[in-house]
Amino acid sequence: MPDLSKRGPVVLDYPKYSYQFSEFFGIGDNGNLWCDGCDVDALADEFGTPLHVFSENQFRHNYRRFRDAFQAHYPDVKILFANKSNNGLAMRHIMNQEGAGGDCFGHNEMYIALLAGTDPKALVLNGSNKEADEIELAVTNGVCINIDAMDEVDVIHETANRLGRDIEVGIRAKLELPALEDRFGRGVHSGSMAEIVWGEKWGMPYEQTVELVKRIRSQMNNLHPVELHFHLSRLDNQAKDFAEMAREMVQWCAHLRDDTGWTPPAIDLGGGWTFGRKEKTGALGGVDDETVSSFENYGAEVASAVKDECAKHGLGLPTLKIEPGRSISGMAGIAVGRVGAVKTWAKKNHKWVNVDLSGNHVPWISIPHHYHIVAANKASAPATETVDIVGPICTHDVLGHAREMPELVRGDTVALLDTGCYAESTSANFNAQCRPATVLVCGADAEVVTERERLEDVMGRFRIPSRLIAQSYGDALSGAIPPSLTS
Repeated sequence: MPDLSKRGPVVLDYPKYSYQFSEFFGIGDNGNLWCDGCDVDALADEFGTPLHVFSENQFRHNYRRFRDAFQAHYPDVKILFANKSNNGLAMRHIMNQEGAGGDCFGHNEMYIALLAGTDPKALVLNGSNKEADEIELAVTNGVCINIDAMDEVDVIHETANRLGRDIEVGIRAKLELPALEDRFGRGVHSGSMAEIVWGEKWGMPYEQTVELVKRIRSQMNNLHPVELHFHLSRLDNQAKDFAEMAREMVQWCAHLRDDTGWTPPAIDLGGGWTFGRKEKTGALGGVDDETVSSFENYGAEVASAVKDECAKHGLGLPTLKIEPGRSISGMAGIAVGRVGAVKTWAKKNHKWVNVDLSGNHVPWISIPHHYHIVAANKASAPATETVDIVGPICTHDVLGHAREMPELVRGDTVALLDTGCYAESTSANFNAQCRPATVLVCGADAEVVTERERLEDVMGRFRIPSRLIAQSYGDALSGAIPPSLTS
């Protein structure tokens, strides 16, 4: 893979809109929603709907802002983009060009990252039940494996021995988080943040971590422990809770030094970092607004906590690894649908605007999740009515409840903002719906990076046993229908 750093960063040309939803999404001079240099309504006409539209420049901007927010306060930071938030091959290429590493879950995410030419040393393999094939892929290519079960280390050791390789490993911690026992956050979970972590499948408690470190250091010379890992997840949108998590990570480092002689060279603080907008986003009707901690808040508070705690325990500063996904990819994408049937019930003062976009295409809707919705071809028009925006599948499929919108009629287009994360990568085929295409926009250029699914793609996984074919067709073609099929 060529050294992309020698080419210098891609220069971003920031557009000016009459109203900015973000740096590269806004209302253009014609009153429509624009993505960078492209009219979103025109993209819907050209590429069809439903459609995912992803801004390359917004993606780059978000990454740089997140990276800079931490590097401004800490000397050694590595950003590992969470591939699961958007695992498109083109998106991985963009992250490579920006210098991002990657967090991989499972064989296929790791394969896509390696296929895109990501430096294996910049990747980590996470997961609570790693299969032999993904461990072998990681060992063969030199990807750091974060151990998440006591017997997993044996599989890694055997694989490394068989292949004659040395491999870097980390350990995923099960923090106790006493500082968060009475913090309930603003996510979609029940219980305090500490209680949620205790009940999750990931990580190992301190005593098991000590045992693992001692085994590796005394019995497994080809395994090299390089980091301690933890993922708080999307439990809150305030930096102070992530700072508390970071403090406990440093405390574990100090205890491991004292109990095993090993001090983790790096701590990986995982993901869960949020973003907000004044129009709101996020779960439970939209809890992520302008009061959410900014990337700059996160960088300042977390870096300060790590440095303060290291000073208390006489530790040198470890490398800081961070795995943002949603916060980088989310605002870089939108999902576009076209209006079909518009139904009213005057007696109950209710109106439904049906679109071809569905919960299959933005599965977080089922949380329920709030996406700000814009009439793409009437973005500057004033809101005149309250409607439910609904999809076509056989569920309630409410994409937006009681939204203030301009009058929408058949043929109009609407866009859900902030769907660049966990939309395409978790999309489904309920009701045998085909999944949308994805268009990557850069300036005035728009190119398909995910092909629109076809019915034969959906049906291609189905198989019919030969006996059913015979029962359905064979005897019928010969004129004899088995009695069992008529009784």
